[in-house]
Amino acid sequence: MLDFIYYPVSAVLWLWHTAFASILGATSGLAWVLAIVFLVMTLRALLFKPFVAQLKFSRALAEMQPQVQEIKRKHAGDREKQALAIQELQKESGVNVLTGFLPIIGQTMVFIGLYHVLRSFQPGHTENYVFGAGQVQSFLNAKLFGAPLADTLAHAGSNTTAVAAVAIPLMIIAAVATHFTARAAVARQPQPADGAAASQARIMNMLSQWVFPAGVLLFGPFMPIAILLYFVTQNAWTFGQQHLVATRYGQDATKGTV
Repeated sequence: MLDFIYYPVSAVLWLWHTAFASILGATSGLAWVLAIVFLVMTLRALLFKPFVAQLKFSRALAEMQPQVQEIKRKHAGDREKQALAIQELQKESGVNVLTGFLPIIGQTMVFIGLYHVLRSFQPGHTENYVFGAGQVQSFLNAKLFGAPLADTLAHAGSNTTAVAAVAIPLMIIAAVATHFTARAAVARQPQPADGAAASQARIMNMLSQWVFPAGVLLFGPFMPIAILLYFVTQNAWTFGQQHLVATRYGQDATKGTV
């Protein structure tokens, strides 16, 4: 049903693995590790412009809050007039609501695609989307510091010690990185002063800084090591991207039409 996601994700992973395998060898676990890392980097690079647009959108919404509150006061009790007035304000300000969701949708699609493709590497399978039987077996044999990339901590079996030695540090790094990435994002974005928008912002800040990192630790034991690598790379990219936009682009990232 989601082949339009699975095939492109598997194709990019295939390209990077083929490139690294030609240097490190077809049986190299490092070739698979690098392929996953560079897959994330490739797809996040494609989402860079939508990320900047999302940043503009978030700041534009924060700047519009006084006007939004005035509209709600003026049309108190009439939700239809409130909605029409807010839509008109967004149109006049050049704010496109869709741009606020594109990066989230894109990252979610990438995660779903990668998770499905990696979980589809199963013993006995002769193919996995664009991967042939040889590469399927290569992935199943791939290891990072002795831990199979396809294994989860919860179902490691006889490999529990080796998997734990790799998975637990990755889980901790991913959780800590998630927290500090969210913390940096909150610090750089203007927050609504009061009202419902402020309450919603506080809830989202709490979720992103504490609940989501806790979720990584909670569900990490059920994720393959390859997926934990994805989370670590994803957060490292996001943190660096936020810093780049804030320092190199400066105010330019917040100007113009969204």
